[in-house]
Amino acid sequence: MNSTVGHTLVLGASTNPARYSYLAIERLRAADHPVLALGSRAGKIGDVIIHTNWEELEGISIDTVTLYIGPDRQPEQYDRILAAKPRRIIFNPGTENPPLEQLAIENGIQPLQACTLVLLSTNQY
Repeated sequence: MNSTVGHTLVLGASTNPARYSYLAIERLRAADHPVLALGSRAGKIGDVIIHTNWEELEGISIDTVTLYIGPDRQPEQYDRILAAKPRRIIFNPGTENPPLEQLAIENGIQPLQACTLVLLSTNQY
């Protein structure tokens, strides 16, 4: 993968077509956005491999982290998310988390309460 281009990391990726993370990966790729996926189970969606650990993503530039895991599962990811130094974190509906939003701000990362699918469909991504 090209490490100079900022990727979108879909955190909470799933191979289940009924999941919003699956749809987000499909639509991000359809819009030619470079995508990384991290989930609890390995798999593949189109040309996107779902990784199961952060080490597999080391050295890849991440522009945006879009969250598809609930606030109860986010604390174990805080350090990794912040260490990736994304430009922004998108808190999709149901993933809102004021403590992580505050940590993002303190680390110069823009927290955005939005829906990745809506941002894509309205050309605001």
